[in-house]
Amino acid sequence: MAKLSGPTITLLVLAASGAQMLPQPARASPAQVDRLVQTALQLDRNPARGGRLYAKNCSSCHGPDALGDSVRVIPSLAGQRRAYLIKQLADFTELERESEPMHAALARSGLTQPQDWVDVAAHLNSLPVAAFQETGDGEGVELGEAIFQEQCASCHEEDGRGDDDGFVPSLRNQHYSYLLRQSRSLATWHRHNVEPDLVRFLDSLDIDELTAVADYLSRMRGPTRDRTRLDQDGTAGD
Repeated sequence: MAKLSGPTITLLVLAASGAQMLPQPARASPAQVDRLVQTALQLDRNPARGGRLYAKNCSSCHGPDALGDSVRVIPSLAGQRRAYLIKQLADFTELERESEPMHAALARSGLTQPQDWVDVAAHLNSLPVAAFQETGDGEGVELGEAIFQEQCASCHEEDGRGDDDGFVPSLRNQHYSYLLRQSRSLATWHRHNVEPDLVRFLDSLDIDELTAVADYLSRMRGPTRDRTRLDQDGTAGD
């Protein structure tokens, strides 16, 4: 899905004296988001229900197979870490992550409850990853690899799969244009739901370095060992 931010829909109320604009809703606190996420993680997941919710409310942007759209800079969500997806949906819902399209989509669809996040995340996590995604021109791949392995692999792992708990996202199987846009957005403090150290690190990189890392990551493809583990219900994933 993509991302939530400050209020995206402004309500107009007609008063006797004319139109009056209501104040925008306040963002929830990070602590409130964490409580919602922990509640969600305790719930049973229903991937089949999640698939129906996704098809109805999300597929028009992210595609029927959740492979995204590189032209519109919409991310691939297929195979993404389950806990990370739940956290992002909570952040979008509670306005801790900016994205007017995502705010509007979630408000319109009503996907604002922990059970909805759990089911949609379970569906997305179970989907096959892209066989091919957009890459850069390849000129900076060696530089990108050096930066990633030295500075980023300690959190995202050397193969970009994310951490074992699933809250650090997989950077594999993702479109180059989306990776670059997000790294640039993070570097300019346009996201509330990330660690300040990450923002400062990305801000320290110039555009050639950010481009190189995005290109290197866009070439990480295929499943990883995490995708081969079977859950108790027989499905693969986190």
